[in-house]
Amino acid sequence: MYALARAGLFKVDPERAHRLTLGSLARTAAVARKVYGDRVPDAPVEVMGLRLANPIGLAAGMDKDGRCIDGLAALGFGFLELGTVTPVAQPGNDKPRMFRLVEQRALINRLGFNNGGVEALVRRIRAARYGGVLGINIGKNAKTPPEHAVDDYLACLRAVHEVASYITVNVSSPNTRGLRELQGAEHLDTLLAALTEERDRLADTHGRRVPLAVKIAPDLDDDQLDAIAERLLHHRIDAVIATNTTIARHKLPVRWWFQAGGLSGVPLRQRSTEIIVGLRRRLGDEVPIIGVGGIDSPQDAIQKLEAGANALQIYTGLIYHGPALIRECAIAAAHWQARQRVIMQASIVRRDRTQDGAGVRAAADEQTPPQ
Repeated sequence: MYALARAGLFKVDPERAHRLTLGSLARTAAVARKVYGDRVPDAPVEVMGLRLANPIGLAAGMDKDGRCIDGLAALGFGFLELGTVTPVAQPGNDKPRMFRLVEQRALINRLGFNNGGVEALVRRIRAARYGGVLGINIGKNAKTPPEHAVDDYLACLRAVHEVASYITVNVSSPNTRGLRELQGAEHLDTLLAALTEERDRLADTHGRRVPLAVKIAPDLDDDQLDAIAERLLHHRIDAVIATNTTIARHKLPVRWWFQAGGLSGVPLRQRSTEIIVGLRRRLGDEVPIIGVGGIDSPQDAIQKLEAGANALQIYTGLIYHGPALIRECAIAAAHWQARQRVIMQASIVRRDRTQDGAGVRAAADEQTPPQ
């Protein structure tokens, strides 16, 4: 069914097709639940202290303004992330600003945080029926100078605190001038210190602690990844989302090399997985990782989990593959989780047997008379 819809949608400008799809889904949520959502298995996982219905979530960017919360939830996602949202409404970058790379199963976008502002988003969240885990991705307005970026993030944090299950700090979009500079060690330190302090103050005031996640870019070298991991640990950030879109073009035909914007989809898959591996090595089990980037099949989902991700998000794969991808990935994740539990149990049994055997040998040694 989706293949027929996609054939028509792909004849339309990508951004217009996006609006048409969300509008249609918002009107047909009940049908979507019967066709897709009810077929997604329960595969609960706990991340950031939150119970996710399954580990397959919606990545930020699909529904920046919360216009289709109930419709997207009906597809069977284990959690949703809205945004990126900014303190005040802004139109984003000039059009055209979204491009399909059909042969590569990819997108390039330079939308630039086009959204209706945080207060409008909060109103729509309050009006929605969805009661599951809801993340809100926050950023700064394009006109806000870098030296005042912290103020924008704080304004968004305060505005969404009461309605968000968790809040994601977006410092990695390539489509807002100067934003990625906030990933630098000194800037990130300042930003995270301010946000965690304000989050804790809000928790004391409202009696509710909201987890903070940070979304990072795939275009980082080892030294940059070292610095980010160190600050995630230092500020006790609740999760890291790896990764945002990439500015790399080396896997694309030459005609796309000079198209500005962030690249998502299959060409991003390997690099995002490498970043997950690098983060897990640096973070140990201290910080959960939400893996996103190039998940186009159940096998891709398993690859991200094996790399060290605790949960996953999809966006571009949904456009090319359709809502069935959610169910397929959720089933694959559930089987993978079951295998991991078996492996862990077997490891515990082997350890206990080894310890018991060592204890028996020690006891025998104590009873053996000296020669």
